[in-house]
Amino acid sequence: MRWNGWGDPAKAKDLPLAVRTLLPLLLGRTRRPHEPVALVDVVVSPSALTPEDLEALGSVVGPDHVDVTHEARVRHGGGRSTPDLLRRRAAEQRVPDAVLRPGTHDEVAAALRVAAELGIAVIPFGGGTSVVGALDPDRGPHRGVVSLDLGRLSGLIALDPLSGDAVLAAGTTGPEAEELLAAQGFELGHYPQSFRYATIGGFAAARSSGQNSAGYGRFDTMVTGIRVATPTGDLELGRSPGSAAGPDLIRVFLGSEGIFGVITEVRVRVHPVPQRRILESWSIPDFATGAEALRRVAQSATGPTVIRLSDEAETAVSLAQVGKIGKVLAKGASIVTVYEGDDIEHRRSRTAEILRAVGGTSSGESDAAAWLEGRFDGPYLRDSLLDAGVFCETLETATVWSALSGLRDAVTRTIMEGFTAEAGARSSVMCHISHVYPTGASLYFTILAGVRGDQLAVWEKVKASVNDAILAAGGTISHHHAVGRDHAPWLAQEIGETGVRILSAIKRELDPRGILNPGAVIALEPVGRAD
Repeated sequence: MRWNGWGDPAKAKDLPLAVRTLLPLLLGRTRRPHEPVALVDVVVSPSALTPEDLEALGSVVGPDHVDVTHEARVRHGGGRSTPDLLRRRAAEQRVPDAVLRPGTHDEVAAALRVAAELGIAVIPFGGGTSVVGALDPDRGPHRGVVSLDLGRLSGLIALDPLSGDAVLAAGTTGPEAEELLAAQGFELGHYPQSFRYATIGGFAAARSSGQNSAGYGRFDTMVTGIRVATPTGDLELGRSPGSAAGPDLIRVFLGSEGIFGVITEVRVRVHPVPQRRILESWSIPDFATGAEALRRVAQSATGPTVIRLSDEAETAVSLAQVGKIGKVLAKGASIVTVYEGDDIEHRRSRTAEILRAVGGTSSGESDAAAWLEGRFDGPYLRDSLLDAGVFCETLETATVWSALSGLRDAVTRTIMEGFTAEAGARSSVMCHISHVYPTGASLYFTILAGVRGDQLAVWEKVKASVNDAILAAGGTISHHHAVGRDHAPWLAQEIGETGVRILSAIKRELDPRGILNPGAVIALEPVGRAD
């Protein structure tokens, strides 16, 4: 993966001509930034770990799997949010003191015990795709910090075809998981935009939601069991598909982002590979009408595997990227639907009936097919925009249907007013819905802004105002990007002070020295060394 951008460096692309033409109209003239620093020229502090530290860590993961090279440390210096990428353009960067690569659950557990004894913070690292600061090499009160790369924990551990149950190692990437399952006729069907690089453990730790969620559910609904290593002991959870044996401890670790322990294995619900797929695109008069249609589809319980509504602005930019200028001028929102599995005709017919009832018009399968083909490539466009001097970032939230319109308006207004107030900059906000529930839906925003000064400083102020606006309008601070460090200051407003005390108590019990991902999710008081 590109160290200072997204994905495969060979797939980096220039901005399409139509997009380059639209940008000055939307944002005014922008200033191309200085060339990013080369990886070899990044300045980092010397590792804070002593030879004795490295020997102790190497004794449990193997000396060959303790990496203090410049390149490894730089590559593990954070995630893939826009602030992460802006920081990677700087000459001086903050990085972990070493990268550990354990190969088994027992090695993970032993590494945590050694790190706790030595007073070294540990940042669990999967695919490196976090966009909320969860991978920042933050040592907290400790004297050093290591990145615990789970890439060697990869593979299909077990498959129960009769039960539709599979166990995957946490470091298995999305494509690896699907390839291994497909060889035996099964599929997980979890496809977030980070699919090509994110890992099974990361999906669980961040409570990921994939683009097929309308058909197969969020990742946390797929999880039937987990294995976790903590500094004070191990857990294997998920004895049966349903249980009333106390609170469900699996849910404690789903969304915990490595602050309680390190997920090493995940048992998930799988299904046979679908043999049929139908795609259909729709034109809709406007976003509000499309949202009402999605509500009706979600509440009918007979909908598509994928249903996605793009507002007027996102529809125009998407069409411009593929050169459909005539359609760009036509205005309106758009819906993509994908149907997989059995009984497709009935589900498609029922969905089409609802979309036509609100004024939707089928535009065939071509636009849906184009979205499906390029659905993992959006971040490449962000890199191209940043290279052109255009600030580009995303954020997401969710709420009930009755509050959806007000939430969208509040977020859009706060973003645009914020860029004007903080930088005198014009901005453009696009929005789509890609995850629906009977009671509500997510909102995913893509933001472009013509910031000519310190983009990172401006965005930090705008984002803080947006977080306040989301909670004031009844939204969640995160629907599927997780909390990380970026959203941690707002968590108490969502779950309450009592909720934070509960999470803090769990952390003190499992991680008494506070070595795991300091500052992520919840802000704990510095924890002293245990006796």
